[in-house]
Amino acid sequence: MHPPPADARADAPPGPDALAWRVALPVPLPRLFDYLPPANGAALDDPVGCRVRVPFGRSGEKVGVVVATGPLEAAVAEPKQVIERLDAAPLFRDELFASLRWLARYTHAPLGEVLATALPGPLRHGEALPDTRTWAWRLTEAGATALPGLRKGKPARLAARLLGAPDPGIGVDEDRLDDAAAPGHVEGWRAAARSLAQRGYAERVAIASSSLVPEPAPGPALNAGQQAAVDAILATGGRFHPFLLDGVTGSGKTEVYLHAIADCLARGRQALVLVPEIGLTPQTLARFRSRLGVPVHALHSGLADGERARVWAAAARGEARVVVGTRSAIFLPLPDAGLIVIDEEHDGSFKQLDGIRYHARDFALVRGKALDVPVVLGSATPSLESLRNARADRYAHLRLRERAGNARPPKVRVIDVRKRPLEAGVSPEMFAAIGQALEAGGQVLVFKNRRGYAPVLLCHDCGWSAQCPRCSTPLHGTPMTVHAGGRRLQCHHCGARQRVPDACPDCGGLALQPQGAGTERIEDALKARFPDTPVLRIDRGSTQRRDAMERLLAEFGDAPGILVGTQMLAKGHDIAGLTLVAVVGIDEGLFSADFRAPEKLAQLLIQVAGRAGRAERPGEVLLQTHHPGHPLLETLLGGGYGAFADAELPQREAAAFPPFSHMAMLRAEARQVEVAEAFLRMARVAFEARMPDPGDGLFEVQGPIPAPMPRRAGYQRVQLLLSAASRRELHAVLDAALPAIHAAPEARKVRWSLDVDPIDLY
Repeated sequence: MHPPPADARADAPPGPDALAWRVALPVPLPRLFDYLPPANGAALDDPVGCRVRVPFGRSGEKVGVVVATGPLEAAVAEPKQVIERLDAAPLFRDELFASLRWLARYTHAPLGEVLATALPGPLRHGEALPDTRTWAWRLTEAGATALPGLRKGKPARLAARLLGAPDPGIGVDEDRLDDAAAPGHVEGWRAAARSLAQRGYAERVAIASSSLVPEPAPGPALNAGQQAAVDAILATGGRFHPFLLDGVTGSGKTEVYLHAIADCLARGRQALVLVPEIGLTPQTLARFRSRLGVPVHALHSGLADGERARVWAAAARGEARVVVGTRSAIFLPLPDAGLIVIDEEHDGSFKQLDGIRYHARDFALVRGKALDVPVVLGSATPSLESLRNARADRYAHLRLRERAGNARPPKVRVIDVRKRPLEAGVSPEMFAAIGQALEAGGQVLVFKNRRGYAPVLLCHDCGWSAQCPRCSTPLHGTPMTVHAGGRRLQCHHCGARQRVPDACPDCGGLALQPQGAGTERIEDALKARFPDTPVLRIDRGSTQRRDAMERLLAEFGDAPGILVGTQMLAKGHDIAGLTLVAVVGIDEGLFSADFRAPEKLAQLLIQVAGRAGRAERPGEVLLQTHHPGHPLLETLLGGGYGAFADAELPQREAAAFPPFSHMAMLRAEARQVEVAEAFLRMARVAFEARMPDPGDGLFEVQGPIPAPMPRRAGYQRVQLLLSAASRRELHAVLDAALPAIHAAPEARKVRWSLDVDPIDLY
């Protein structure tokens, strides 16, 4: 470590009994850093759990967290001094601090990086806890009087909206003014508000957040299955117990959540609800707000950093009683915790795939046990890990076997498209079924889990295809996806873009043709076939703006129309008028080297089929395939997801795959593949030297082998896969070997990462 500036050092050499603050810093080093306390008297109170600003490196500074105090290490010759203590009271305390320490041990990640991951950006960078009061704007008496004479423009439109608030004395809160989908929204309203305030026509006031919440609306009566599930959750008395709420699509799992949350609130406790996608939060928020009678906070990556920090602070202060959020919401402090719910618990988006590779569902169970509160995992297609835990009585298994209300299960029909003409990947039979559903006044979802216009651009003359120059190797090409109606190429792995060439780069021919179909191409074909019908596309490309999913679904409305979408639409959306779900492409998932591929495909098909017929009108699902006799399809059609799980679990056990074994993946990336392989060979020797009994077959190391995608963004990717019969044995080997791997010279030449319990081997 380089010497700090003079003003960052202690004035005099510390004595042998000097007290040090042990600070966890967000750096990729598995160690703590000792600093002397600041000289301004801030050391009088216990600093553990507080953020501090410290000198680091040549002349830089970092924000870290004090995790312990103790005697200064003798090896530190010139100790540096903390520049500033940022928190008067600990930001991390009690359960959250202990749970994050557990997560650092389980993922084998530096504690400083784990603590930084748990904080929203402003707090991570050293800003103070934000103000969590709710602010609103209202017209003054002078403003109400002057309104008729105001010139047309944004100030006049904003003044009219404030005057038209349900309670003009309260006005309109800033969150609603920010909402672009709200009636009467004024773009750039803040400048207009300042203009009104300067003239004395409007004022900003702090209001009680409860004043913005309508009276709770009654919900539908619970059926017998729902009531039994609610009774089981409430019978815990608010103590820790994991539940698997296994209900068919449309069975009313959300109603079970709402009754459990209402009981939690009645006990004066906080509830945390995790959902897999940002697109689900608006729908969930609206339903929860109308039913619970308390403010419901949202936390997801679509929010501005300042808003995320406000929600974090409101939860830490106990002001946020119900929070609905995506994966990172599991890091919220919950001083009055009463319930944790994970909706669609099987969804892969709960797993963080870079940085600290945690699984929000698994960490929720750890936090639930530490907080001593019930944890409810809900899904129509539970992960095989959760199903096995339920069948082993580790979780209470709650089943909802029928759809709520008068909704009936959809009819499922397979369309064999072998030797059939296809237009944009859609068969004549499917076009006819879509037309019949529209004529009957229904809505249609056309599902294709591939965005873009076409997956490949091919030269019909010579066979050349457009490959990503940053992700392809001589033996493994990575095609660039065709976008923008055939005018742009884009790599979905590294983001590289380029325009479509005018002629083939190899032969100069003009027979460049997009091959296959993505959502954009299907959208174009449907618009041409049904010109008088609204066709809306919902995928990652069309929903990049904040609240885009909510606005598109609102635009879709209740009239007959067609939605074209990817798996974003398969996750919990309730579209009452949907009578037909047309699944265009499933063949890609039927033949995959990934042992989880059958589970993912079964979940996706059941989830997307469950969007049909959720209200009074019956629904139908069409599955278009070249392999109608595939065993996976026959199992799903004959017995549903339960039959699939019954067949798949014994195969996993026979192959010693999770959930019957425990895995970790060590991946290395470098410009030259030889450098990455050298690092992994060193790591393999380190692991094998610490295996308890290399010959018993209970611990295996495979590799180094190329990753399934061997090059990405210019980096060669190689990996080791570790597998053990017991979780304890896996972590014992990792604990013993990782210090030597961190210290090895080869580790400084590559980018490497460790993923415990990987769900995606790519």
